[in-house]
Amino acid sequence: MKLTRRNLLAGAGSAPLLMSASVALAQGVQPKRGGVLNVILNPEPPVLQIGVNNQTPTLICGTKITQGLLKFSPTLDPLPELAKSWTVSPDGLEYVFRLQENVKWHDGRPFTADDVIYSVMTFNREIAPRLRGVLSGVAEATAPDPHTVRFVLKQAFQPFLLCFDATALPIVPKHVYDGSDIRANPANARPIGTGPFKFVEWQRGNFVRMERFEGYWKPGQPYLDGILWRVIPDGQSRRLAIQSGQVHMTTATDIEPFDIPALRQAPNLNVTTKGWEYFSPLFWFEVNHRVKPFDDKRVRQAMSMALDRNFIVNRLWFGLGKAATGPVASTTRFYDANAKLPPFDVNKAKALLDEAGLRANAQGVRGSFKYVIPPYGEIWNRMGEYFRQAMRQIGFEVTLESTDAGTWGSRIANWDYEATSNVLYQFGDPTLGVERSYVSSNIQKILFTNTAGYSNPRVDELFAKARTSSAEADRRAAFSEVQKILVEDVPLLWVVEVNYPTVTDKRLHNAVQLGTGDHASYDDVFLA
Repeated sequence: MKLTRRNLLAGAGSAPLLMSASVALAQGVQPKRGGVLNVILNPEPPVLQIGVNNQTPTLICGTKITQGLLKFSPTLDPLPELAKSWTVSPDGLEYVFRLQENVKWHDGRPFTADDVIYSVMTFNREIAPRLRGVLSGVAEATAPDPHTVRFVLKQAFQPFLLCFDATALPIVPKHVYDGSDIRANPANARPIGTGPFKFVEWQRGNFVRMERFEGYWKPGQPYLDGILWRVIPDGQSRRLAIQSGQVHMTTATDIEPFDIPALRQAPNLNVTTKGWEYFSPLFWFEVNHRVKPFDDKRVRQAMSMALDRNFIVNRLWFGLGKAATGPVASTTRFYDANAKLPPFDVNKAKALLDEAGLRANAQGVRGSFKYVIPPYGEIWNRMGEYFRQAMRQIGFEVTLESTDAGTWGSRIANWDYEATSNVLYQFGDPTLGVERSYVSSNIQKILFTNTAGYSNPRVDELFAKARTSSAEADRRAAFSEVQKILVEDVPLLWVVEVNYPTVTDKRLHNAVQLGTGDHASYDDVFLA
């Protein structure tokens, strides 16, 4: 099979270093070696190995240890990471990755093509339900030599390269995981990676400490001596920590939206919402379809109509996002602007509930249910309180329940809930980030799958068509139809396309450069 170059950047192994230097020089600051980066870790994750756990704190922290074959620019162009170059055959069936040489794991063992094949064909196939369908389409994975990997697909898969970011498909050491119970492996709490920082210590409830990996494969990097991830559960304490300079950076929901306007005015801080282009986070309220009356789409439609999304964006998120109109974020290329949810309308919502047979009693109550609040900060509590009030307007009494991160994840994964909320990432393509929440084959007792239990054969068919088609027009048509069906069925109550803020001390440089922002390896980040 003859190979041609497509989106290659061949021989661009020095590109990340050059990009870092150019950014630093543009800021008038030369990269400086030394110093420990202090960062907030909120909430404390159950493990640190990406893949075994995919909640945001694990991804942000774990990417400093674990790397992917590729990384992605803000426009989602692939850039070299553990793969220094790659080729794609004209028919889109064969991908050949040339790996960086002289790369070592943190335990000193050499990184080879066997690690990549194991990570793709075994580790991520077993534990990553979002990728299982994609990776099952790999017909063959071979290593022509220790620094070359060849994948042959059963059929062309247009977004295949987008899979290879560390947050989506982490590359792990075969010699550590092969033959073990992956989810019970001790390395999940003490990861061994190829990244610029190696794990040193985890005092649960207090901190995670990493130090520079002296054997890192990029000459002269990382610049930092280490990273200290500080567990600070209280939102006000987190704000004071970044304001006072005790920490150099906050990410995702570390800082409450209502605190961001003041922090934008702080002379020692920078605030940006860039760096989430790869993820396009989408916040939704979720109901368990196995629990009546949530199996009736008229009830879900009514609940959706009872949500004033513009109020939520402006008054609760303080403008850090925009109102969601459906299951695909408007920032992604397959978004269909013609597939939109009906607008906020409490009277129509009540009429739908009457039609569904849920008539209010003398006290105006139609029913009651419980809502489990995700433990990610005050904004999640406020969203829960807003949801309770919005549902009360249409006759539902909602009881709010609080829990810790591990328990919340376990309850949702095991379908032990009536209602909750979540934010899921889109990973640059609906096949990679959207499909997982709606196809029947992904109804699993695993977090970030189709935990709601929604099932529609036509939706399954359309997602399969989009996944297996190599033609952009065919994929777009399939995604457009599926969006129209989903905004009618309302399997989830989409609310906000979130623009998460990253707050950095002005002494910190290069914190947000890629389309994955603070999920980057930070080998080029420095303090000055």
